[in-house]
Amino acid sequence: MSSALPSPERLHFVADAPVAGLAVAERRVARPEATLICVHGGLDRGRSFARLARRADHFDVVAYDRRGYQGSRALGPSGLDDHVADLICLMEREASTRPVVLFGHSFGGVVTFGAALARPELVRLVVNYESPLPWVKHRPSSRPPLTDDAAFEAEQFFRRVVSNGAWERLSELERESRRLDGPALVSDLRGLRLDHAPYDLAQLVTPASYVHGDGVLAPYYRALGVKLQELNAGIEIREIAHANHGAHLSHPDEVFRAIEERWEHVCASV
Repeated sequence: MSSALPSPERLHFVADAPVAGLAVAERRVARPEATLICVHGGLDRGRSFARLARRADHFDVVAYDRRGYQGSRALGPSGLDDHVADLICLMEREASTRPVVLFGHSFGGVVTFGAALARPELVRLVVNYESPLPWVKHRPSSRPPLTDDAAFEAEQFFRRVVSNGAWERLSELERESRRLDGPALVSDLRGLRLDHAPYDLAQLVTPASYVHGDGVLAPYYRALGVKLQELNAGIEIREIAHANHGAHLSHPDEVFRAIEERWEHVCASV
C-alpha cells in the first residue's frame, strides 16, 4: 500500500500492486470508514470510476485495470477464476486494516459476487450495477455469434453499448486502444456463454445490492431482480431513474448514494 496520500481529487496509480503486472489506482482519505474496491466491466478501465471516487469522502477507493485491459494488458486476457483471484488479493490487503466494500459494474459484478462467495470473511458489502447473470435469468439477444476478430468485436461492442457517434468522436489512437482490449473483451463475453452457473448466489452470505437503471432494458433487470430475491433475500434491488448502463459515468451521485445508503444500513445492523 502506498505510504503517501495521493491527491484527494483523483485516482492515482501506484507502483506496489499486490498482483505483479496489475495496474492499480487508489484515492486515499484521512479517516476512511472502509475501502471501496471498484471492478470494471467489458472494454472499460479502472479510471472510469474517477467520478465515483471523488464522491467517496469517507472511503478509500481502489480501482484497477483487469487482466488484458489497458495498464494490465500485458497479463493477457483471462477467465473468471483469475479475475476473482486478483480481486481476492486486493481484498486481503485492504481487509487487514479496514472493512471492504465491493462495487462491480457490468462484468465486474460477476467478479465481485464470485470473490464474496469465495472469501466472505473479507467483504462487508457488495453492490453491483447491471451485471450480466444469464444463468439466473436468460436475456434474449439478436447479436450475431462472436467472431475470432477481437478488434472488430471491440468496435462493435463500443458502438452497441455506448453509441456509433461516440465511436466516431474517438481519435484514432483511442480507437486503437479499445481494439487492443478486444481479446480481453472476447474472453469476458465467451465466459458468460456458459451451460452452467459459475457459482450459486443462494450461498451468498454477504449483504448485497443489485442496482440497475430504468432505460430500455429495465423490464429485463426488474425481472432479474425478482429472480435474485427468490434466490437470496439478502440481495436488495434498487433502480436509478433516467440511468442507462454507464451510470457510474452519467449518474455518479446516484450510484454512490446507492452504495453509501446500503453501507449505512449494514453498519446500523451490526
